[in-house]
Amino acid sequence: MIHHLSFATANLPRAAAFYDATLATLGHRRVCASESFVGYGQIDDADFFSLKLRSDGVTIPGDGFHLAFAASTRAAVDAFYQAALQHGGTDNGGCGLHPEYGDHYYAAFVLDPDGYRIEAVICGPS
Repeated sequence: MIHHLSFATANLPRAAAFYDATLATLGHRRVCASESFVGYGQIDDADFFSLKLRSDGVTIPGDGFHLAFAASTRAAVDAFYQAALQHGGTDNGGCGLHPEYGDHYYAAFVLDPDGYRIEAVICGPS
């Protein structure tokens, strides 16, 4: 249903370094870029997620909005969490089983360097 989603950032190099590291743990990479945006996916020139430079300010959506990236394993979720913390992200709910969302809901919740709520998740048993 969704072709792509983009986040605004006032600091594209910082945001790109963060997403280069975190999305690599989930099997994604930069697939397109210019001075004003960076796109991520698995196929060249086919981004599903992008960062857009906005020097006039960035407004982060409030509670209720977040973006969850699918992970293929629990180890990938763990790696995403560690990469996020090492590249300027902050914890926003921990990493591990979250039974409040389901018996097998294994996720890492973080804030990216701009303050966006993001998550890596796998819902199947290990």
